[in-house]
Order: sequence, then structure tokens, then C-alpha cells
Amino acid sequence: MRLGEVVVDVTPLRAGRDFRLVFATQAISMLGTHLTSVAASLQIYHLTGSTVQVGLMSLVLGLSLLVGLVAGGVLADRVDRRRVVLVTRAVTAVVIAGLAVNAALPDPQVWFVFVAAVLAGGTSGLGGPAMMAATPSLVAPGQLAAAGALTTLTAQLGGMAGPSLAGVIAAGPGVAWCFGIDAAVYVVGLALLAPLPPLPPEGSGEAQHPLKAMAEGWRFLRSSQVVAGLLLIDVCAVVFAMPYALFPELGTEKFGGDTAVGLLYTAPAVGSFFGALTSGWTGRVHHTGRALIGAVAVWGAAIACFGLSANLWLALTFLALAGLGDTASEILRRALLQHYTPDRLQGRVGSLWLAQATAGPSVGNLEAGLVARALGSSGGAAALGGVVCLAGVATLTLAMPQLRKATLHGPTGVEAAAAPVEAVPRPSDSQP
Repeated sequence: MRLGEVVVDVTPLRAGRDFRLVFATQAISMLGTHLTSVAASLQIYHLTGSTVQVGLMSLVLGLSLLVGLVAGGVLADRVDRRRVVLVTRAVTAVVIAGLAVNAALPDPQVWFVFVAAVLAGGTSGLGGPAMMAATPSLVAPGQLAAAGALTTLTAQLGGMAGPSLAGVIAAGPGVAWCFGIDAAVYVVGLALLAPLPPLPPEGSGEAQHPLKAMAEGWRFLRSSQVVAGLLLIDVCAVVFAMPYALFPELGTEKFGGDTAVGLLYTAPAVGSFFGALTSGWTGRVHHTGRALIGAVAVWGAAIACFGLSANLWLALTFLALAGLGDTASEILRRALLQHYTPDRLQGRVGSLWLAQATAGPSVGNLEAGLVARALGSSGGAAALGGVVCLAGVATLTLAMPQLRKATLHGPTGVEAAAAPVEAVPRPSDSQP
């Protein structure tokens, strides 16, 4: 295999101006988002001295984001997606500018930060499905995996650089500058996205009650073995084998202190970044479904081995391997989801995927903490979670043959995804 077939495929960037504009917007937006996230947490802690208040702010933000995602999925399938993205980003820019002004006041108000979290989370949720649903209209069908890999790369770069940069700025000029820079980033993003053409969804002229529209999305999910399988296999990974809540105890009690804790959090991100850089194969592999199953299995096996590791560097190696598998899984899942979903349902199905990506890790970290308390061992909880993940993947592989056969190659992806309703387990049946 040539090097050009392994490194991240930049064909979508060369092929069209519109995707380049979206990519540039997402790249700078991820950096700005981390600036605001870290700055808001620091400000709440400095103003209240309470980690509970910091956690409450994160909860408020997460809940408002989930509500926005559900509503945004319906909206993205009803009106012009370009307009939804521009309006929601403009509102978010105003909210973040308000945070900058509040932080610059002699006596910043805690209540305003909470209100801003609700507004920013809700508007970001409203715009998220529209941005995701727009991608299939901006790239060729065969470039969905490559586009997903580039999107993932922007997230990894932002996740690696954003928090550190936020800490430097907060310690220097102050948190108001973090908010101000993010607001400016949103304005730049608006300027980049403004030249995009209108992106109306198919069937956008249909008058349908929002609840009926949401029900239609769920019916499609239940009738498509591939799409249901994509969501369920992610449940196996993020709910049953999510180790992040275990890092503080493992780092301090098993691996030697706070420095080890930081390394544990960093290792998966390093693996994910390397996975994104070497993702060129994801758009070329013919048996996409099998590759996805293998990637999730790598995550589960690596987490199980991490839990059993007695040496810090061995544990870090397995976490980096888990991050690599997670990135490959995310790229393939995103591409298959967009390939097998009709355009008129892209927003609603995408909102379910984004909602799961938002809520799943939180549930998984809570589950990991509870299991660790029950077993009396964080390492044992991680190992057990990895084994359960592998068992879930094996079960889905046997129960959902269409997921195994899924591929990004071929013109009949949506039709091939359809399976008898009774043969498809409901997503709720696999929830813990």
C-alpha cells in the first residue's frame, strides 16, 4: 500500500470551494469552542470557588445542547440548511460576545454565564444537524469518508491545542479575551460560510407537524438495519467501555500522581490524531461495515488491556491504540450514516447521531464510576467494560448481517440498508 493511500485524503478540499469553506470554518471553530469551554469553567470556579457549580454549568450546557439537537434535526430537514447554519452561528456569536463583556466587568455575574450556556448550547444544537446534513451535498458520494476524516482532524487539532491555549490566555490577558477571540472566530466563520449556495433539503416544502417529522426519523431508524446498527455499535463503545472517569484514581493511586493523570487523558487524543492523519484507507476499503466492526473491536480490546496494565507506559500505549480505533470508527460511522440516509432525513438522523455522541460518553463515564465502586477497582472496571464492549460488538455482528455487508461503494446504499422492521432491534432495547 502506497503512502498516499494511507495518509488523510484531501481530495474533498481540492475538489470544491464549498467544502473548503466549511472545513476552514470548522477548523477555527473547534479552536474557539475550546477557548470558551475552558474559560467558562475557570470563570465559574473563580467566582464561586465550587467545583459543583462548574459541573452544574456543564450539565446545563449539555442539556440545552441535547434539546437543540433534537429540534435542529427537524429544522434541518424543513428549511434551507445554509440559512439555519448562518442564523444559529450569528446568535451564538452575540451570546459569546456577551460573555466577553460580562467577564470584563469589575463584578462579573455568575447567573449570566449560566444563561449564556443555555442560549449557546441551544443555538449550537439547532445548527449542528444542518451543518452535518449539508456535507453530502458538498462532496461527491465517494468522498464521504474522506470528508469525515478531515472533519475529525479539525476536532482533534482543536482538542489538542484549544485547552492549552485557553489556559495561557486566561492566565495572561484573562478569560474575557478567550470569549472575545471565540466571538471573533464566529464572525470570521460567518464570512467564510456566506458564499455557500442555498442548501434546501429534499421535500422541504412538505407541511408536517414537528412531532410527526421526528416520528418519521425514528421509523426510518427502526427500518434500516445499517443505520440502527451504527448507533447501537457506538453504544457498545461509549457506554460500556468509556474509561475517562477512571483516570484520576488510576493515575494517582496506580501510576504515580497527577502527572500520570494528565498523560492518561492525553494518550487517547494522540492516538486519535494519528488515526485521523492515517485515515486515507477509510474511503477505499470495500467492506466498510466489517472495517467499522473491527475498529470498534480495537477500541474494546485496547480498553480491556489498559485496565489490566500494571505499567504506565503500557497503559498509555493501549489508550493511544484505543484512540486510533475510535477515530477510525467515527469516520466510518459518519460516512455510512450519510450514505445510507435519504437527503430528506439527513437532519433528523444526524441529530440522533450527534445527540448520542453528546450524551453517550457522559452515561458511560457514570457507568464506569459505578462499576469501579462496586468492584473496588478502577482497573477492573475498565477491563470489564472492554470485555462487555467486545461481547456487544460480537452480538450485533451476528444479529445484523446488513451492518456487516454495509459499504460506501455502490449506488444503492439507501435501498440496501432497508431491512424488515421485526428483524431490527430497537435502539432502546440495547440501552443499559
